[in-house]
Amino acid sequence: MRLLTGRQLIWLLGLAAPCCALAALFIGSTNISPLVIFDIHTNTQDWMILREIRLPRVLLSMLVGVVLAMSGAVLQGLFRNPLADPSLIGVSAGASTGASLVIVFGSSLALGSGFAGLSMIAFGAFVGSSLAAWLVYRLSAGPRGTSVSTMLLVGIAISALAAALNNLMGFIADNEMLRRMSLWQMGNLDLADWDRVQLGMGMLFAFLLLLNRQAVNLNAMLLGESEARHLGVPVEKLKRRLIFLTALGVGVCTSMVGNITFVGLIVPHLVRLVSGPDNRILLAASGLLGGSLLVMADLLARVVIAPAELPVGVITALLGVPFFILLLRQNSFANVRN
Repeated sequence: MRLLTGRQLIWLLGLAAPCCALAALFIGSTNISPLVIFDIHTNTQDWMILREIRLPRVLLSMLVGVVLAMSGAVLQGLFRNPLADPSLIGVSAGASTGASLVIVFGSSLALGSGFAGLSMIAFGAFVGSSLAAWLVYRLSAGPRGTSVSTMLLVGIAISALAAALNNLMGFIADNEMLRRMSLWQMGNLDLADWDRVQLGMGMLFAFLLLLNRQAVNLNAMLLGESEARHLGVPVEKLKRRLIFLTALGVGVCTSMVGNITFVGLIVPHLVRLVSGPDNRILLAASGLLGGSLLVMADLLARVVIAPAELPVGVITALLGVPFFILLLRQNSFANVRN
């Protein structure tokens, strides 16, 4: 039984998203009065904090949350598996390896001050994520097309290989490199700036443009690949497009903020529990909920041990692991009843 209709859910989440953003904008280690937004012609400290620190951070967390959640929804529909998330195609593990390689072997850039070192780490992470996704797709392709089950197994293998390379980088690295690798792999939004927001907006625009009108095809895929082909869905072309799309989106997000786990797993499942499996509703609602969830997780990361901050990836993992265990238990009981 659906708790809300699709339209009701989207309206509710559409109202909640700006409320979460405003809360994150004015609450932190130092609370700021909302009245400061009317004082735009002055250079007060509160206004500078809002404009240069909190607003880019809130916008970037919203953008990243939208893309991660929608990517998870796409992969769950493509694999017909509610436990699927973007890590299944090796993107997260590949990004970690790429970033670690730059930190260890490009230390003169990665450890230097300024934007150049940060952009090199981000570029290495994006290349690593793209290479991992390409390997997963190529190795799982066969004469009869791409097998979803084979893709899952290859994704696990590529992730294991990337984890081994990360361990090797950790063995080679010195203490400062290890610290930077650990912070990056835990996910963090404290480096948010307007350059990253612009990149995120461009990526989100491309993501939504390429995802346009794929919800109906994903609904057909829920029936199975054979049934989808009979309905006129170009299954192999759809797989290539969606895997490329999720690899692009998650790769860019991971390169900017590091590994942020469980958003792509728990958000689509929560939406599915409320409004059903229709991807026309699921994709949009997952994006809104994912953005709001990551904004609030980042707010929690900023205030729990203020003035210090926790990595936002730690917060999402602490929230996501109990839900993931509950999800596994529900699936186990459902299988027993069937």
